[in-house]
Amino acid sequence: MSIPAYARSNFQTLLRAAGDGNLALMACLDAQTGSPRYVICAVGRDDGDYVFTPFGHLTDGNPYDAYLPPDPGDPDGFVRPDVQGETS
Repeated sequence: MSIPAYARSNFQTLLRAAGDGNLALMACLDAQTGSPRYVICAVGRDDGDYVFTPFGHLTDGNPYDAYLPPDPGDPDGFVRPDVQGETS
């Protein structure tokens, strides 16, 4: 599956910020749930003020439980979770 241009561009921005030492980890609240989130931000300057651009948050618990990888047998698909008790 192809990664869209906006995601590649944001990733390159994140890499540049990391290379320049311009990353921050900020404590924020999730806008939907109000739960605490620890957000990875690029740090910039605008007329002497700091500007923090959020790129994503660190997942709670085991990150391997939070994401499903691409399916090696299907270039357009993803590995699907095993659903207990599923019947066909």
